[in-house]
Amino acid sequence: MPPIRILSTQTLSDDYYLLKKTTFEIQRRDGSWQSCTRETYDRGNGACILLYDPARGTVLLTRQFRYPAYANGHPAPLIEVCAGLLDEHDPETAIVKEAAEECGVEVANPTRVFECFMSPGSVTEKLTFFVAEYSPRSRIGDGGGVAHEGEDIEVLEMPLSEALAMVADGRICDAKTIMLLQYAELAKLMG
Repeated sequence: MPPIRILSTQTLSDDYYLLKKTTFEIQRRDGSWQSCTRETYDRGNGACILLYDPARGTVLLTRQFRYPAYANGHPAPLIEVCAGLLDEHDPETAIVKEAAEECGVEVANPTRVFECFMSPGSVTEKLTFFVAEYSPRSRIGDGGGVAHEGEDIEVLEMPLSEALAMVADGRICDAKTIMLLQYAELAKLMG
């Protein structure tokens, strides 16, 4: 790890999430020191899960409006795997809660597959990725999210092959979703 010297940190916003501006010095590989200024957006860590039914070859996804995507020229709601912030929970507890709220599915034993930073140049969030089987018997409600949190989530069930085709043609353009769908294909979760 390169040596770092933090020179100053300034809070730019602490409204919805925390935005900070930090000036630091980092020692380069040649031994010289370079001064840098970076802004970091801290929204906490999160978890996401691909719910799959190997007997029927289907996956459960969500569709919801995402303002940042809209502001960047993508007006359609995004199709995504179930996901959410940890909110003081461990990743497994958080994703079991999110699966019930967003998809109406009771998850018994989610399998952790990997962790990664999604946008490490500016966002501090680290996501823990899970997969879990579901079946019609594990449905405990309609899902849809939590209205007072601003969620209005549509639950979509489709064959994995259709979801992968939607990645190929651009209808699915969310990174965490693409990663988990490709994981499902590579790991042969459908048999």
